[in-house]
Amino acid sequence: MNEFFASVEAAVTTVENNPILNISIFGAFVAVTLFIVIRASRNNKTAADYYAAGRSFTGPQNGFAISGDYLSAASFLGICGAIAINGYDGFLYSIGFLVAWLVALLLVAELMRNTGKFTMADVLSFRLKERPVRMAAAITTLAVCFFYLLAQMAGAGGLVSLLLGITDQLGQSLVVAVVGVLMIVYVLVGGMKGTTWVQIVKAFLLIGGALVMTIWVLAINGFSLNALLESAVAASPNGEAILGPGLQYGSNPWDFISLAIALVLGTAGLPHVLMRFYTVPTAKEARRSVVWAIWLIGLFYLLTLVLGYGAGALVGPEAIAAAPGGVNSAAPLLALHLGGPILLGFISAVAFATILAVVAGLTITAAASFAHDIYANVVKKGNVAPDGEVKVARRTVVVIGILAILGGIGVQGQNVAFLVALAFAVAASANLPTILYSLFWRKFTTRGAVWSMYGGLAAAVILIFLSPVFWGSETSVFKVGTPIWPLNNPGIVSIPLGFFLGWLGSVTSRRAEDRRKAAEMDVRSLTGFGAEKASSH
Repeated sequence: MNEFFASVEAAVTTVENNPILNISIFGAFVAVTLFIVIRASRNNKTAADYYAAGRSFTGPQNGFAISGDYLSAASFLGICGAIAINGYDGFLYSIGFLVAWLVALLLVAELMRNTGKFTMADVLSFRLKERPVRMAAAITTLAVCFFYLLAQMAGAGGLVSLLLGITDQLGQSLVVAVVGVLMIVYVLVGGMKGTTWVQIVKAFLLIGGALVMTIWVLAINGFSLNALLESAVAASPNGEAILGPGLQYGSNPWDFISLAIALVLGTAGLPHVLMRFYTVPTAKEARRSVVWAIWLIGLFYLLTLVLGYGAGALVGPEAIAAAPGGVNSAAPLLALHLGGPILLGFISAVAFATILAVVAGLTITAAASFAHDIYANVVKKGNVAPDGEVKVARRTVVVIGILAILGGIGVQGQNVAFLVALAFAVAASANLPTILYSLFWRKFTTRGAVWSMYGGLAAAVILIFLSPVFWGSETSVFKVGTPIWPLNNPGIVSIPLGFFLGWLGSVTSRRAEDRRKAAEMDVRSLTGFGAEKASSH
């Protein structure tokens, strides 16, 4: 066993001694994607071009872009590590994310595409009072995007620091700043079209890289899943416990239920995923992109099962936990074990691409929400020059980029898992109830929408702040104090509260909303009538 740890230690040292190779692979990827972004940016004149890529993508292209947007660094690095160390309980993340995707597609995606124009608030304000609803929707969108951005930026800092052997705080902060500047350039120059092509390239690389590593791991085990699982059991200090439930969540099943509810329902309210459906020309292409996305995302999450147990068997849980980056280093260390520094450099560049693509998608969504919803429709009341909205969106991108850099530097070394959990919990608590009520309940009112969005947002943020994520343990943001709320994830309370406030606000409203608008929204959402007309403008 000592010889094994010595070999892993030597491997990690090899990683640190190969920064030139890693920088070369990173540099090549950045050069190629920047070239794509610049080529894609030639027609970014109108708001439809900048926010929705001129609605010019086909269903399969958008399916790849959706999977590129959805499969974040947490999916690749985090889930592989969770399976390697906790086995079955780690795979529950894969199941949760995939089931969540089905909920998003079956309940929300096509109806949103048929009713909206650029942002989530377009749908929510369609039959309600425009200004208060747009304002609330924009604030919840910005909150979700910002928390998600922080987690991705911190992940980028940790990953690149691991590869380049950077251990000091200043170096890691510099890495976060470089990622932020690249993100700003991608979104400023390319808009949604450039961002979409980066996501498509990244999806090809990520799924292709994961497929190659999966086949390699299975080949080592004679293409027998049983042999792979036996090797993982033998390498794990927990033995056969990694094949059954309870290793990670057995002590507090309520926390697991709360997390599961947030994961499954949160995806359907993530604004950067919903915005992808506005980049196709017709409802038929939206449906095709849905089918492609389900197959691609489903395939990827099946691959994580082999990669996770493969990392556990070939690298070992102790070695993964002890490596720089901890659990998140499982996939890079497996790549190093299989194909040496070159495969490690490629897989790490893919993980870096993953972060860049997701960060770019989040940034353009946040910029569109501010420029389109707050500036154009609340401040200017719709009286804005054709190019004025895009100019404000570009300035917003710079501001969001700077805030993300500062925030990413601030959360370096902190427990960033709570940021992702908070993003999903806010999306499920504040956005999803309002979206579902708007699409399916004719008696839903403006007061219900505003109460649901602000109430869900406040409940999620307050409960996270009072939880063990912030107080009282070694992994908390503040290691002192005692948490008032016992669960790490607020979903089990904040999500039902969001639905309840939406219902309560609606039944206590004195005046009913315009029934004709509600009927028109029903027809639009179910048939797509009017959506094609909106797309052509």
